[in-house]
Amino acid sequence: MNSRSRWSQEREDAKKQRITLMIEAAERVFNRKGLDKATMQDISTEAQMGVATVFRYFPKKDKIIVAVATKIVESQLQTFEEVVSRPGTCYEKLERMLDVFIGFIGKEHSENTKLIEAFESYAAQSREPLEDISIYNDALGRIKSALSRIVEDGVNDGSLRSDLPLDEVLATMNNAFGLFAKKLSLQSSIPMLESDIDPARQLEILKDMVLRYVRAN
Repeated sequence: MNSRSRWSQEREDAKKQRITLMIEAAERVFNRKGLDKATMQDISTEAQMGVATVFRYFPKKDKIIVAVATKIVESQLQTFEEVVSRPGTCYEKLERMLDVFIGFIGKEHSENTKLIEAFESYAAQSREPLEDISIYNDALGRIKSALSRIVEDGVNDGSLRSDLPLDEVLATMNNAFGLFAKKLSLQSSIPMLESDIDPARQLEILKDMVLRYVRAN
């Protein structure tokens, strides 16, 4: 690599590092203050950068909000792809995927869960589609793609019922299980809404119901 190419690469690496620092700072600010109340000045202060620098990379707050939400989904995507790539039948992979959802209600994931819930509400209430929302949707699409690969395996290995439209059933299961896990995670962080039944236990019951339904006889 010649000196010009090396300089160009170092410049690009420095740019990516600055963007990463901004997104991480924004995530901390959003968790503390919420999406609506957080300002670009708050983010620049947290990132220890000038506000003009933040605006140069993220001209609108909506852009950095989407970037934070996408970062969270992509971190989850890696976990799902690991489930798909591990050896085992479709049924076993599906069981592990549901275990991942159950794991998301843990305290270590609570801030991410709250932030994604807030983001989806924020996006739904926006008068116009958020700029860069396609990037977030693409990350969600890759999670759905991981699920589709499990479905393809299930057709071939016979571990799931052959009389079901597996793609529809598993997509519905994925949405319902994910939404329920998020709801339980949010409720568990609000003392007055705590349930008599442990959230993880509720998800284990739902997991057993789902697996019984799709398992081949």
